[in-house]
Amino acid sequence: MFIEIDNIKKSYGNKENEFQVLKGISFSVEKGQMVVLLGPSGSGKSTLLNIIGGIDTLDSGRVGIDGSYIEKMSEKERIAYRRKNLGYVFQSYNLIPNLTVRENIEVGAYLSKDHLNIDELIEVLGLKRHENKIPNQLSGGQQQRTSIGRAIVKNPNLLLCDEPTGALDSDTSKQILELIERVKDIYNTSIIMVTHNENIAKMADIIIRLKDGKIISNEKNINKVKASELEL
Repeated sequence: MFIEIDNIKKSYGNKENEFQVLKGISFSVEKGQMVVLLGPSGSGKSTLLNIIGGIDTLDSGRVGIDGSYIEKMSEKERIAYRRKNLGYVFQSYNLIPNLTVRENIEVGAYLSKDHLNIDELIEVLGLKRHENKIPNQLSGGQQQRTSIGRAIVKNPNLLLCDEPTGALDSDTSKQILELIERVKDIYNTSIIMVTHNENIAKMADIIIRLKDGKIISNEKNINKVKASELEL
């Protein structure tokens, strides 16, 4: 199994005011699958994503990606793990404002010895005509495309997406989801996406529903819908 999540628990606060965010989360993901984490605000989705990404620490349990286990790593090893294995796409684009589209994507390429061909990726992203523009010259959708390019250019094993269409209108959201789907198909990238949108979940291979820090369902999606056919 490519990703193994085993009995993850996470709390914040001290003993008097302890709040348990994750209460024993377990699931697995095969290489090239797309998993959607679905649930209301406060269900633990983003905390879980941050733990998988090595951004946040866990109290107990195991997180394994391709045989490497985060809980056993030093901080230096976690940084190397993130560089090698992970790409991130957030609701906020976090682009470097004085760099062009191409230069922002090149920043991601610098983190990898085995990065993708930048010219080919810019074509896949539909950004060829915009590659020399800086972020404030781009639409929201074009900025998110650039953000996806920066995340995927280093050829990560796993792409983590936290509400990647949350700041976009429905038409642009569909375009971004189509792009994420295309990236998955072209590069066989495993994807874990956090959303609260039931319709977005229809494009996933696996749908995991969370509530109050627990998984309430983990289902293989036998009626997958192409991103282009989603109703948003």
